[in-house]
Amino acid sequence: MNPIHLNDVTNLLHLEAHYLDTQQWDPWLNLFLEEAEYWVPAWKSEHETTSNPKAELSLIYYATRAGLEDRVWRVRSGRSVASKPLPRTQHNVNNVMLGNETVTDGVQVLCNWTVHQFRTKPQEVEVLFGRCEYDIVQHVNGLRIQRKKVILLNDYLPAMLDFYSL
Repeated sequence: MNPIHLNDVTNLLHLEAHYLDTQQWDPWLNLFLEEAEYWVPAWKSEHETTSNPKAELSLIYYATRAGLEDRVWRVRSGRSVASKPLPRTQHNVNNVMLGNETVTDGVQVLCNWTVHQFRTKPQEVEVLFGRCEYDIVQHVNGLRIQRKKVILLNDYLPAMLDFYSL
């Protein structure tokens, strides 16, 4: 397999942001492997997040892509009252770098992110920000996300929190 380069990983993260901002859910889901884990841990204290999504509280946790697929289905179907209407979002990904953790057939990627979102009802602007840890692997269809861990730094928000805001 070809080595994974930082530029290719950065392009993947920018593509993910674009798909979320343009509400292209199917291409966004296809960036994730079927066994991909998606996790937003809760905060234990001012500076420590939970460390085990199966035993401790999480803001969001899906053990596989099927959980994300179900969430997208709820948004599309209108069964997610909290997502009606969907906010307009702008994802910004920066400080992308390779991490030190070993990932089979891939790399660990670290980045910072900011999301500006406008909720048309009640006409409010919100800014969410944090850090992400990804495990990115080579797949027959190109680079794919095997794991995404989102550390939400400003978790005291008056808004609903969902995948499209992170």
